[in-house]
Formats: sequence, structure tokens, C-alpha cells
Amino acid sequence: MKESLGQQTIRGVGWSAIERLSYQGITFLIQIVLARHLTPDDYGVVAMLAIFLQIAQVFIDSGFANALIKKQDCTDADYSTVFYYNLGIALLLYLILFLASPAIALFYKTPLLVPVLRVLALTLIFNALSIVQQTRLVKQVDFKSQSVVTFTSAVVSGAVGIYFACRGLGAWALVIQQLLNSILRTVIYWAVVRWMPRLIFSMESFRFLFGFGSKLLVSTLIDVIYKNLYKLVIGKRFMERDLGFYTKAEEFAIFPSTNAANIISRVCFPILSRIQDDDARLSRVYRSLIRYSSWGIFPMMIGLLAVSEPFIITFLKEPWAPAVPILRILCLDWMLDFICVLNLNLLFVKGRTDLVLNLQIVKKIIALSILFMSVPFGLVGMCWGRVIYSVISVCINTYYTKRLIGLGLFSQLGDIIPFMLASAVMGVLVYVIISQIDCSQVVRLTVGILTGVFAYTLISFLFFKSEMKILKDIRRIGNE
Repeated sequence: MKESLGQQTIRGVGWSAIERLSYQGITFLIQIVLARHLTPDDYGVVAMLAIFLQIAQVFIDSGFANALIKKQDCTDADYSTVFYYNLGIALLLYLILFLASPAIALFYKTPLLVPVLRVLALTLIFNALSIVQQTRLVKQVDFKSQSVVTFTSAVVSGAVGIYFACRGLGAWALVIQQLLNSILRTVIYWAVVRWMPRLIFSMESFRFLFGFGSKLLVSTLIDVIYKNLYKLVIGKRFMERDLGFYTKAEEFAIFPSTNAANIISRVCFPILSRIQDDDARLSRVYRSLIRYSSWGIFPMMIGLLAVSEPFIITFLKEPWAPAVPILRILCLDWMLDFICVLNLNLLFVKGRTDLVLNLQIVKKIIALSILFMSVPFGLVGMCWGRVIYSVISVCINTYYTKRLIGLGLFSQLGDIIPFMLASAVMGVLVYVIISQIDCSQVVRLTVGILTGVFAYTLISFLFFKSEMKILKDIRRIGNE
């Protein structure tokens, strides 16, 4: 029997969740073990290079992956053209970074960055070799296969990284882990997908796909530069140790919000592209997505904020304690990110990458102003600046969703505020209780988590019964 759109969405969300959470879960545990054997300075060294590698990765993809997903009748010429473009740009950018590494090391006054960048940039080439294979699985809503790829590569590379960290290799343990992860992902993707590029490079395909992807390329580039600009400024203005604290705090803050948003958006983009011309249906579906996302993400983010002190000290030990106030603030920042992701996803579904670009230009002008005004207030002040920008970003993003399908700011606020208030009540309760406990951080963390889960589950049973039903639907579809 052919699955309905709702069944496909639920099944896709279920396997997408397994894929993302299995990968991110094992990565999370691996990073905790690594952090216990490495120093904030080691993380600072690798974090300094993030902006250069992520910018390069944006150029390698150039929006072609999303263009392939949106196109309903992709041919071998389309896939092969994108494959050769990805690989060619990756080789070119690797050469540029190889030659530029001495200048980058001089900018940061850290000589170790020369060999580190030259090795770490190899990940760009291996990533380019697997973009089309991964895209084909996304188009098929086959997140089950992706979960096998990502989980296997994460476990093996993580184990190797931990081994070298225990051997005292410092920042090189992180480099080896990331490079091996990239290699394994590529090898397994090729084994699973079994697609081979043909000796074709179609200019017609290139022009068509680039027409959609070019604006996405620019908007993504602007966003990546902004998000990594904080690391660049912190690495230049403050100490490597400060950048290490910021990087680790952001990793923890990103984990709940970004993974949940990515799980939903990756599934919904290929599926909802099929109903892109039915505005009324799109509006109903997106309001449901916002409610479900709010129900799941807000309690995770506020809960992490409430238990941040015992969380950091339990898993990373006392030397990482300065990351606690940073983590608390960044939880507020990333708590709102999923709303922006879902709103932008709607623009992608409607094919309006031109509007995405317009939004990014306006928002990043505001963001840069906030960033440079907050630098004199130190690292904590810069983090509060990010929270202010997140609020402004949500307000701006909803302007176009209102124009396109009538889903504006106040409609979305009406959907998310009940979950935000419920999560705040839960967070205050957790914080008050663990503040009164005078015992080990492990006990405080355990009590905080159990209290938060019990309180929010009780609130959900009382007030959010329709949202609780989605758990039964995912379990039912997954067992079929």
C-alpha cells in the first residue's frame, strides 16, 4: 500500500531522528571523553580554522544539493555534473588553503596552524566525493541508510581520536578524528548508494541547478561567515583558552536545537516540495511543525540552561567551569534558531532563494553591528549580543512567510508561547531544586534531569495531549 504524505513524513522524521541522534549522540559522548583528555587550548587551535573550512565547504556544495532535492526529475547528467563540480572546487580550495596556511598562522600568531590546516583541509576533498551520494538518499527519504553511514564512521573515528588523545597528541587527536570520519563516511556512502558518476558534464544542467543554488550559496555563505566570525574575533582578541571555552559551550548549546530542527527540515523539504503550490495546506503543515518543534526543543534548551553547572563539571571537570555562564547564555540564543530554520525552509520549498538572500543580507548587517558593539563588553557581552540578534532574526524571518502563505509573527508566537512558558516553569523548578542540594555534581545533575523530565511530562499530559500523540504515531509507523 502506498504511504500517505503524513505517513512518509512520520517515517522520515523517525529515521531522520535515529540518523541524527545516533550520530550526534555518539559524537557527544566522544567529545566528552576527548575533552577530559584535552585542554581548552587544544580545542582553540582547531576552532581557529573553522571559518576557513566551513566557508570552503559552502563553495564546494554551492547550493547544488538542495537544487537536486527540489528538482523532481533528476537525470544522471544532473548528478554527474554536480559531482565533478564539487570535486573540482574542493581540489582548488584545498590548494588555496594549503598555500594560505602560513598567512593564517601568522594572523593568529600560532605556528602550529600551518600543518594542522594542511591536514584538516583534506576533509574538504573527501566530503566533496560523497555529496551526491548523500543527496540521493535524502531525495529517497532514506535516512535509515544514512544512519548506518554516520553512526559507523562516528564510532570508529571517535575511538581512534580518543586513543590518540590518551597518547598525548593534543590538538592532533581532533584533527585525526575529523579526517578519519570524513574518509569513512565517503567510503561507506559509496558502498551503500552504489552510484557511479558518468563521464558527463552538462552545461545545461549546471545552469539550471546553479540558477536555484547560486542565491542559496550566497545566503549560506553570509550565514556561515557570521556564525564563525565570533570564533575569529575571540581567537584574535582573546586567548586560545577563551576560544576553547566558547567552542565547547556552543557545541553543547547547538546539540538539542540544531539536531531537532535538522531532523524535521531534512525530511520536510523533499516531501513538502510536492505540495509547494497548495498554500493553505503548507500553512497548516508548517504550523504543526512549529508546535511539535517547540514542544520538544524548548524544554531541552531551558533544561540544559538550568543544569549547566553540574553538567559541565560532571562531564568535563573543574578546568572547564568558566564555560558554564557562556553555555547558559548560548542556550537562550540557540533556543530560537529552529524557528528561523523552519521559516527559511518554507522559502526553499517555495523556490524563493532570492528572498532567502535578501533576508540574510538585511539580518547580517544588523548582526555585524551587534557583534562589534558587544566586543568591548567581553566574551559574555558578545554572547548576550547573539541572543539579541536571535530575537530580531525571528521577527524579520516571519515577514516573508506572512507574504507567501499568511503565516506571520503573531500566528507563530501564538503557537510557541505556551511551550515556552511551560518550559520556563520546568526550568525554574529544576534550578531551584538543584540549588538547594549540597552534594556531588553528579547527584545534582541526576536530580535536575529527573525533575525536569517528570515536570514537563506531567505538563504535557495535562495541556499538550495532541503533541504527545506524535510519539505514538512515530512508534506505530516505525513498527510497520
